[in-house]
Amino acid sequence: MKSPFENTSLKKFENLIEKKYLVYNSLFLNLPYQGVVDVGQLLPLLSAYCEESLSASKSPIEIIDSFFDTHTHLKTEEERNDFLFRVISYVERQVVLFDSIEDAALPEIREDADDLKLSDLLSQTQSGGYGDDRFQKLNAFKVRIVLTAHPTQFYQPAVLDIMSELRGQIVQNDVNEIDLLLNQLGLTSLINSKSPTPLEEAKNIIYFCKNVYYQAIGELYSRMKAKVSDIDNPEIVSLGFWPGGDRDGNPYVTSDITQKVADELRMTLMKCYYSDVKRLCSKITFKHVDEKIEALREKLYLAMFNADYCLPYQAILEPLLEIKQIIQEKYNALYLNDLQDTIDKVHIFKTHFASLDIRQDHSVHKQVITYILRKEGLINETLDELSTDELLAVLLSWEIKLSDFQADDPLVADTIANILQLPSIQLSNGEQGCHRYIISNSEDIFSILFVFALFRWSTKAINFDIVPLFETMKGMSEAGRIMEDIFNTAAYAEHLKRRNMRQTMMLGFSDGTKDGGYLKANWSIYKTKESLTALCERYQIKSIFFDGRGGPPARGGGKTHRFYASQGAKISNEEIQLTIQGQTITSTYGTKEQFQYSCEQLISAGLYNFTYHDEASISEDNRRLLEDLSELSFRKYNALKQHEMFIPYLENVSPLKYYSKAKIGSRPVKRGQKKQLELTDLRAISFVGSWSLLKQNIPGYFGIGTALKSLKDQNRLDDLKALYKEVPYFKALISNSMMSLSKCYFELTAYMEKKDTYSEFWRILFDEYQLSKAMILEITEYDELMADEPISKRSIENREAIVLPLLVIQQYALQKLGQDTTSKSTFEKMVVRSVYGNINASRNSV
Repeated sequence: MKSPFENTSLKKFENLIEKKYLVYNSLFLNLPYQGVVDVGQLLPLLSAYCEESLSASKSPIEIIDSFFDTHTHLKTEEERNDFLFRVISYVERQVVLFDSIEDAALPEIREDADDLKLSDLLSQTQSGGYGDDRFQKLNAFKVRIVLTAHPTQFYQPAVLDIMSELRGQIVQNDVNEIDLLLNQLGLTSLINSKSPTPLEEAKNIIYFCKNVYYQAIGELYSRMKAKVSDIDNPEIVSLGFWPGGDRDGNPYVTSDITQKVADELRMTLMKCYYSDVKRLCSKITFKHVDEKIEALREKLYLAMFNADYCLPYQAILEPLLEIKQIIQEKYNALYLNDLQDTIDKVHIFKTHFASLDIRQDHSVHKQVITYILRKEGLINETLDELSTDELLAVLLSWEIKLSDFQADDPLVADTIANILQLPSIQLSNGEQGCHRYIISNSEDIFSILFVFALFRWSTKAINFDIVPLFETMKGMSEAGRIMEDIFNTAAYAEHLKRRNMRQTMMLGFSDGTKDGGYLKANWSIYKTKESLTALCERYQIKSIFFDGRGGPPARGGGKTHRFYASQGAKISNEEIQLTIQGQTITSTYGTKEQFQYSCEQLISAGLYNFTYHDEASISEDNRRLLEDLSELSFRKYNALKQHEMFIPYLENVSPLKYYSKAKIGSRPVKRGQKKQLELTDLRAISFVGSWSLLKQNIPGYFGIGTALKSLKDQNRLDDLKALYKEVPYFKALISNSMMSLSKCYFELTAYMEKKDTYSEFWRILFDEYQLSKAMILEITEYDELMADEPISKRSIENREAIVLPLLVIQQYALQKLGQDTTSKSTFEKMVVRSVYGNINASRNSV
């Protein structure tokens, strides 16, 4: 029997989303564009034909050619390709429409959701039901949303503006305005004519800071203060920023770009402040006050257009506080709430808007240190010429003045220039504006000490947090030893004292999953957090964990708040910090309502874990069970990675090699310049994305079925069922894996089973998919996947139905490219164009 929530919410989903989509989608038929009517009329037929033919294991070429022969009069390849491109364009816009309708309906649908309710937790805090402890936690707890420019986001600002207008008109049910906006959408390009520069990527993300997050965070904090009157924690939600600072694998992010992005963040914030102060000027028109606020307005005007005019934090805050005192004393506190809202925003965003993180790979730092020591005459060629003690002495004691250092290697020169420029960014944007340096692929103590030395040689006071990123299985296994060694390094220990005895450590879900598989990576991250928490407690250091999460479950996404609510007492719960990228920015944090809801869920998860962490504890028996599952799953996944067809399959059957041609990001899809593709060099985004476009989602579940079946065969099925019911962490893992499985559609590639080249490999993938699905249903005792998430399941089903023709067209084009075609450039373009709608439709927004 369905729960009342399920019945109510599904009915709302049907009425507010599915029915509205059918109505508004019909408006596309009337758009005055060439061929639209034909596409609109034939598309439902094509969708049904694809589904029927795929179930019969027909190949995409057979399906598309047969459809044209049976249902159209199109005969030439040129005519047929033109029609397919129009289908792609049509479906892309259907996805935009569905996104807009779903986003408009989510606030009402979520009213019935059985999620963590921040309002309830705040009410309990205010009533004193949990004493002072939770109030103190609320006053200290922080959530940092770190925005990245990873290339999985295709909606440009012009399209985002249309979507924003659409959402408003959909709520109002204004058919005429919706029709007008759909006309505009039909004429607006959804794709880039060229790859964006890092600065353009940054500006695209700053669009959300200005148009969504500035108001959303301010309003959220005001609501929290209204609920808990004594709260004083303006940084309970803050923003981090990677575009322009993330240099890892992106040769186009230079020190010049970093400076321009820092300026853009600050000047955009000044524009937001200016708008608020301008509104206040029209209200606070009182003697002795009007001049003060007008003077501030004039200064903000200068600061929002001139990168060289930096208005300090106190120069903004102090006039507002003076005005507040005057209107309280002399003017009956008139418009005090409006003024206080602006003051709160200044407390929240200061002069930086979002904290610009710097990130670079350890291998680059090693290259820079090697170059410097060679120039200094300390080595001839490599660092291996020095003993460990000698190298440590150089890094911790040797004096080198990098400001005078000349390097003819461009990478070395720009890395040094980047580090030298950071103190000046702190001067203009404030220390919080840029205070972390993240080291990718940290696997030994020198990962940290190389960066520490570069800072030591650059500035008198290191006002930066040095953050190791443990993302590989080796990195996570060595993390405890690395951090203990660094804590016992006297110079670094002194540095930590200056940083308030706080150590931030980053864990990478995306590359961890690529390296170790879904279960192994997630369990390794959990254990690594436990061991690092205990280590930091021994050294009386506050441990802060920063999670590198992506959009899909395979990269740490999915229902993220469940993971944080399920962390046990052995994992530090000081803050929640996580990366948000690509379509997740749009789907989960893209509107004010979505952003506030997602942040409330994360705050609630932290407070819930603080209060009920004992319920999330994992017994020793269950830990052994998880360990066995992790190892069994890893063996299965690792064997797949070692298969001779693993890389060729990805390169030739998936759209992997076309990611870079999609012009969706400035960063290459792989590290390095090797001609031969290696898994270690492949970006997790393109790796996971390629499996997603194949509708196989291997990184989200592969190995789980084998692991569960192995323990079932050992008569441990009851233990597995209990593990799912009693351990929130394991339930969160399996729930996200169910989402990955729900998005699989092996029928799309079933034709490969007949092909000699990939038939055996495809069968390995398909068998594990079937086994994983069957075993998860058995341990959860569900009749179908995601039975406990009916709304998300329904959303996925709708989206998959919309893009089915795109998936078939993409595979059709890939098959054509595998033949000796004379239209190679046309089919390459077809693959690239079909990437956009397919990935945009895959978001997990509900």
